[in-house]
Formats: sequence, structure tokens, C-alpha cells
Amino acid sequence: MQPLETDMTDARPANAPYILVVDDEPDIRHLVQEILEDEGYEVSVAENGEAARDAHRQRRPDLVLLDIWMPDLDGISLLKEWSEDGHLPMPVIVMSGHGTVETAVEATRLGAYDFIEKPLSLAKLLLTIEHALETEQLQQENRGLLEQAAPIKAPIGKSPQMQQLREQLQQVARHDSWVLLYGEPGCGMNVAARYLHAMSKRGQRPLVEVNLGTLSKGDFARELFGYEEQGKVHYGLLEQANGSSLLLHDIAEMDADTQRLLHSALSARTFLRIGGEQPVQMHARIIAASSHDLAQRVSSGQFRKDLYYQLNVVPIHIPPLREHREDIPELLAWFSNYFINHENLPYHHFSIAAQNRLCNYDWPGNIRELINLVQRLLIVCRQEEISLEDVNMALGTPPGGESTGGDDFEQPLRQAREDFERRYLRYHLQQNQGNVSRVAKIAGLERTHLYRKLRALGIDPKDNK
Repeated sequence: MQPLETDMTDARPANAPYILVVDDEPDIRHLVQEILEDEGYEVSVAENGEAARDAHRQRRPDLVLLDIWMPDLDGISLLKEWSEDGHLPMPVIVMSGHGTVETAVEATRLGAYDFIEKPLSLAKLLLTIEHALETEQLQQENRGLLEQAAPIKAPIGKSPQMQQLREQLQQVARHDSWVLLYGEPGCGMNVAARYLHAMSKRGQRPLVEVNLGTLSKGDFARELFGYEEQGKVHYGLLEQANGSSLLLHDIAEMDADTQRLLHSALSARTFLRIGGEQPVQMHARIIAASSHDLAQRVSSGQFRKDLYYQLNVVPIHIPPLREHREDIPELLAWFSNYFINHENLPYHHFSIAAQNRLCNYDWPGNIRELINLVQRLLIVCRQEEISLEDVNMALGTPPGGESTGGDDFEQPLRQAREDFERRYLRYHLQQNQGNVSRVAKIAGLERTHLYRKLRALGIDPKDNK
């Protein structure tokens, strides 16, 4: 195997795109490397197919410039190795001095972003690289937006608690330390994490997120660290977040073996893919989030003490909504406008009495509960003004009293059905410690169908353990 030529200067910013240049002609290889480094990219070069295969295994590139014709292993063969169902884990720009239409079509079929003929036009090459990286970033951002109920860019509110939280996140964002966010379920830890990431030097890249609570126990390590199988490399989340930040929701759900592997990775700044033998450098910032008392879990032996102290370098508490009630009118207005403008829901506004009622409500589900309530009221209310009675009905409180827990035959059939389904699913989630697979069997539903129904009803399995 030929040695891999690299230039890994620490002076480059943490978010500089990492490009692998594969070409068997030294003059082209080093000229392209020099130009790209002048443009601010981090660059490695490989002199043949075997060296490219090794480089791809060592570290996930953000983009590959790949020569088609090489003496040992051609570029099309590498594309076939790297491609999975016609998709590549990174954009690849194919280069060739003997280009044919058939070669270009084959490269595109295997997922290549573009095909450039030699001799290279450097202006065209730089523009193609820029467009390929922009396209990849947009695709990542769009995938992230699909997972968000509402893309809030910063914690909302003018209360002292929210002002202090934003200031704390801004201060921490200037440094690259690991962060632990903690608070009650639904309090907005995901929003705080996205704001912290956006304010950091890594903010130009999309934040990578994973909800560990939705993974089966055996998938934790493979998802985080990736794996090597039958000669193929499958990049995990730590490598997908290279130059960016990795948000680990529900860190307390991680099994003991994955806790051990993550502790080792954070200590050494390197890790092994599952089934791999070569150490991989870690280039991601870790933001962990938990709604559990991790200190208590350490005491009970459920969470590693050394990993807890690693992640707890900068602990940030996200206050529950009942501790900054003065922000509720602003939150109601923000989410009403969001759903009206982005989901074409009919215009409604909250009466003063309705706002006062909600300001005095305890919000056990915090901001997530508020979002679901606003969306539901915009759908079911018939009058332009959302009244106190509408709010009481949505909260399950009949006019003039507390909720009886009984059936209300005066409400529309759709709402009555949703209320029953909500109570039914919450009951079974609580009986089964939040295990969605068991509840799906009890309810006679496919697990994916049940997940969609839980989201539609505003139920988080983690809140019903």
C-alpha cells in the first residue's frame, strides 16, 4: 500500500471543509492541493486507488476529487465501493483526461456530483467544489428541518432567565469545550443546543443530532462510531459531524458498552469503528442533553462517573416554562404566527383571559406542550379569537372547574377521538416504561405508524415512563 500524503495543519479553522484529492499525476495532485489550501480548505492527497481507499477509511472527507484512470484501481471501482444504493456519503467530483459519455453516465449513476475533463480549468473546478459543498450542506439542513416541529433559532423570551440563558450560551460558544444541557422534558434543550452551535465557530456547518432514546440498545455504538463490514466503511455520527457539533439527546439512555467507548473516544480524541482496526481522529464537538438526573444515575451505577465528568465540563440548566411565565404571551404569538405562515392554519389570536389562564398553568410538558396546544387550538377553534373556554377545553378543564377525567360528549367527534387516543397511549406508555415497541404490539399498530401518531398527538414517550 502506498503511503498517504497529507497536510493536516492545526492552524486551519475547525470547520474548514476537508477535501481528498486522488490523482496518479504528481503535478496535478500537488497543484490542486496548493490551490485548495490557499482557498482555505483542508486537503489530503492520495496518489492511487489503494491510497484513496486507505484515506477514505481513515477519515470521512467532506468532498473527493477523484481521477478515473489510475494504474492500480480505477475511480469507477472506488465509486462502486463507496456507493450505497446510488448514494455516496460525501460529494465526489470525477476528473478524467480520457472522458467519455459512458464514463460520465456511469459515474453519475453511482452518485458522483459532477464530471470534469482534463486539462482542468481551475476556475471551473473551484466553482464546482463550492456548489457541491453548498448542495451537500443544504441537503443536511433540510434533513434537520424535517425533524423539527418549528425551527426556532434562539431561546425565546425577554425574562431575566431567558436573557441569562442566551448570554451563557453565547459565552460558551466562543470555546470548543463539551457541553451538558439538562432540564425537564420539553423545556427547549434542542433549541439551546442549536443556538449554541450557531453562535460557535462551527456554526457554518449543519448541526448533527441523534435521539438516543429512539435507538435500540444494540444500535448505539454503530450509529455513533460507524462500522466496517465486508470491506465497506459506514461512517457514524461522530464522523458525519466532523468540523461541526454532535447533539446527543437522551445521553442517559446510552448502554454501558457505548458509554465506555465514548469515554475512551473523548479521552484520546480518537476512536475505532465497530469492526475496524485503524484509529479515526475525532473532529466533532459534543453537546449532550439529558432530562434525567445524571448525578443520581452515577450514584446508582447506571452511568459512568468518568464520562459524566467529561461531559459536565460546562453544565447549562434550561429552566422549565413555569419559571419564566412572563414569556408565555410572546411564545403564544410566535408559534401562532409560525403555524399560520408555514402550515397555512387559519388566523386566530388569544384573548387576554385565555393568555392569563395559560400564564397561570403549570405546563408539565413545558414548551413542547405549549407548541402542541397552540397547533391544536388553531385547528379546532371556529372563532377568530381563542377564548378562555377554548383554552379550558384544550387543557381538559370544563368551564368553572377542574378536569373530571370523564368524557365530554359536547366536543367534536375528532377532538373526542384524539383525547381518548391520547389518554390510551399515555396509559400504556406509562405501564410499559415508555417502550414504544411493546405499546405498538398492544395497540396493534406498526411502530412507525405509532411514532407518527404520537407526534401528531403531542406525546413524547420519554415523558411517559
